[in-house]
Amino acid sequence: LVSHRYVDTTIEMMREFGAEVEPIGDGYVVAPTGYLKTHIEIEADASAAAYPLVAAAITGGSTTVEGIPTSSTQPDLFLLDALERMGCTVSRAGSRIELSGPVSGLRAVDVDMEDAPDASLALAVACLFADGPSRIRGLSTLRLKETDRLLALRSEISRVGGSAQIEGDDLIIGPGKLGPARIETYDDHRMAMSFALLGLRVEGIEILDPGCVSKTWPDYFDMLESIRD
Repeated sequence: LVSHRYVDTTIEMMREFGAEVEPIGDGYVVAPTGYLKTHIEIEADASAAAYPLVAAAITGGSTTVEGIPTSSTQPDLFLLDALERMGCTVSRAGSRIELSGPVSGLRAVDVDMEDAPDASLALAVACLFADGPSRIRGLSTLRLKETDRLLALRSEISRVGGSAQIEGDDLIIGPGKLGPARIETYDDHRMAMSFALLGLRVEGIEILDPGCVSKTWPDYFDMLESIRD
């Protein structure tokens, strides 16, 4: 089992509704209990929150995300740790996350994102603005998403002027002279949302097939424009 933290979050939700789930060895035993009625407040989506968080990181700005409690088990919150290591300031209280990007620029990072692969695309874009080469490890499952995201990341990072190499399941990203580019999205919402962040810092970034973001965030580009304003 890879990306097991997504399964942990699923099991947490099942238990909220009365399910009995126990880990046994490499698997799980689910008792035939059925589900019970309950009241639950749905958390905001940490996978979507990755984009405004990275937007603040690469611009030296700040952003606030509401609706994700400190007790949340959503895997993509590990992005916060990676961004802190790159020099961002993160604070959490109640269900609020506040992040400020460093005015002096981002530091390079070596980080394992096996348990949070969805957030690794936005992190890869952040690495283009770091002060040296970064390595993102544990990305085997990116090959099995809407597209082969490892190959897609390498291609589009190179297209905008950065450097990218694949070593096993790792992606090594180096900053470069970034410039205008027409970004292929491969009908993949996370490729589109991640590389659109470049437009906050680089003139002439065009996202091909931008409508693919409707899979998870139909108003995504309106959000980006509000950040720009």
